[in-house]
Amino acid sequence: MKKLLIALVLLIAIVAAGVWFLLSSADGLIKEQIEKQGSKFLGVPVTVFNVDLALTDGRLTISDLDIENPEGFSKSDAFSLDSITLDLGGSTSEPYVVQEVSLNAPEVLYELDASGKGNLLVLKENIDKMLPKAKETPPSEPGANPLVIVENVTIEAVKLKLDFENLPTGDVQLEKKIYEVTLPTFNAGSIGKPNGIPADQVGAAIAKAMLDNVIAKAKEEAKNKIEEEAKKKIKEEVDKKKDELKDKAKDKLKDLLGG
Repeated sequence: MKKLLIALVLLIAIVAAGVWFLLSSADGLIKEQIEKQGSKFLGVPVTVFNVDLALTDGRLTISDLDIENPEGFSKSDAFSLDSITLDLGGSTSEPYVVQEVSLNAPEVLYELDASGKGNLLVLKENIDKMLPKAKETPPSEPGANPLVIVENVTIEAVKLKLDFENLPTGDVQLEKKIYEVTLPTFNAGSIGKPNGIPADQVGAAIAKAMLDNVIAKAKEEAKNKIEEEAKKKIKEEVDKKKDELKDKAKDKLKDLLGG
């Protein structure tokens, strides 16, 4: 009963606030608002296949959420999320608590445009433009835009595609331009601690936290791949020099032995 109560309180409050991750009254309205508000914050089209709200369990599941690439990049989706699950907590007063937000097996594309700027960074910058700065955040009016805390954001088994078609790599010639790796499950931390943030900023804050972590991991993977190719190139050069020295030694030996 306690969990049902907090679910109703949170969802009704969040409908009024217009959050794109946490909206309710009916599954169709949630889907519509996720697409509308998600597109607004990210600056690109966002589509959702299905939403399942289980009030008695205090759980909201968003299935097959797709986020398109920003303008100037490929026509592929930047993100394709299998499912997002929100597990509501047990608080009945502000700040209201969402216990866990889990993103399951997102497919993420990390690519660069002609200037070398990453698609994920563009999405993150779009969110930054929409979120008010801390000093600009107006105080929350009781009941109108309640404060919310998300205890933990978990991103499970990210399928990361690295596209290096436009990446300037100098003397390092990559054998492949596209790599695919699966990242281990990681936590993006909490949102809104210790005092909570206005409900209408929660969805964008979750997306920003996810992007911060995925961008960092994408850059790390990109660096590793380039270093691997650089080591291969160095080894090839060393082996080539060894072969040249061996050939020179054989020729010198022939000269010394008279033929």
